[in-house]
Amino acid sequence: MAGGDELVHRELPSPNHGERTAPVSMVVLHYTEMKPVEAALERMCDPQASVSAHYCITEEGEVIRLVPEGRRAWHAGQSYWRGIPDVNSASIGIELDHPGHAPENGGYCPFAEAQIEALIPLLARIVKQYDIPRANVVGHSCVAPMRKIDPGELFPWERLAQYKLCLPRPTSLAAGNPFHNEGSFFLALERFGYDITDQRKAVEAFERRWRPEHITGIPDGEVAAILWQLLLDRDQGRTR
Repeated sequence: MAGGDELVHRELPSPNHGERTAPVSMVVLHYTEMKPVEAALERMCDPQASVSAHYCITEEGEVIRLVPEGRRAWHAGQSYWRGIPDVNSASIGIELDHPGHAPENGGYCPFAEAQIEALIPLLARIVKQYDIPRANVVGHSCVAPMRKIDPGELFPWERLAQYKLCLPRPTSLAAGNPFHNEGSFFLALERFGYDITDQRKAVEAFERRWRPEHITGIPDGEVAAILWQLLLDRDQGRTR
């Protein structure tokens, strides 16, 4: 326990943070793509690197706090979500110790069970404390689709959804695909929250989150039906 927080095992203060300009309304999940974890921690504490996160969770389930939640950590970079262009100011960033997609780290692999077991209670406390909508618990790729693909297609979103910590993947797609052309699809994708500046990357990011088994970057009937159901659920008050 560190700093009176039973969910935090130790503190490793990073100098890389600043003032928030918005209230906390989001959580952004990342992977470090650096091995060993000490290398990632060292980078997030290096003033020259200008990167940080509020938390890092090791594969063994150790929760390390680097930046106080009241401060703006530097984890999301140039990013956008649901009308918010300064995601860092509005979010808490959690880095997961993971090799990522880098071949030199051994390649992409499932997330460690102990790590997810540590993430769930931390995320639950954050979501409750700040009243964060489930739609605002996102991956780095959701808020920066042109640059990032983490935490990637093997991240267990459905596990978090079981605890109501993020939106589940829609299972009923009976409403089908209402979009008559790609233009209306992309307007809807933007309305849901994505930056659609690079349309292919935006679709890839959507698929990586909502249909990770088949990522093409090209909107098809299934992708459109998933998007439409997500919007219906939100507009009809079932989610926010």
